[in-house]
Amino acid sequence: MSFMLNDGWLERARRCESPHWDSRPGAEVSLLVVHCISLPPGRFGGPYIDDLFMGRLDPAGHPYFAGIHQLRVSAHCLIRRDGELVQYVPFQRRAWHAGLSCFEGRERCNDFSVGIELEGTDTGTYTDAQYRVLAEVSRVLMRAYPAITPERITGHSDIAPGRKTDPGPGFDWGRFRALLAEG
Repeated sequence: MSFMLNDGWLERARRCESPHWDSRPGAEVSLLVVHCISLPPGRFGGPYIDDLFMGRLDPAGHPYFAGIHQLRVSAHCLIRRDGELVQYVPFQRRAWHAGLSCFEGRERCNDFSVGIELEGTDTGTYTDAQYRVLAEVSRVLMRAYPAITPERITGHSDIAPGRKTDPGPGFDWGRFRALLAEG
């Protein structure tokens, strides 16, 4: 699958426009942050991640949702277990994915980063399809935003240590970097 970028949107991604974004403060996009998410925790599939990022998560849908339904969060993209790519926010806009964060001494990573969620858990592993799609999307982003280099692709745990643990020890950085280099 080949992705083309058009006005900040990946053409072959399922587009699901989140209201949870704002304008970047003039910062150059120079960082890609890998996250993971599953809703309810540890369960895959279903509409709940879309619902969270769209601000329409039903607090009665699961006991866990009562504590998070009011959050105003988003990511630029989600890669589901089967490799489906969903895009919520155009890349030139600031998605609300990193929270309190710092990379190389620079705080507020949302200002200058792209956030990609993998459907998964901090303690689980990821699928072949997810690695392939993540590598391809990363290459597209590196062409569009040359300040994103392989050294500037990091995990949420690295920009929010002690607060976040994703994508977790099951994410194989060596495997991802080898796929990234293939393109």
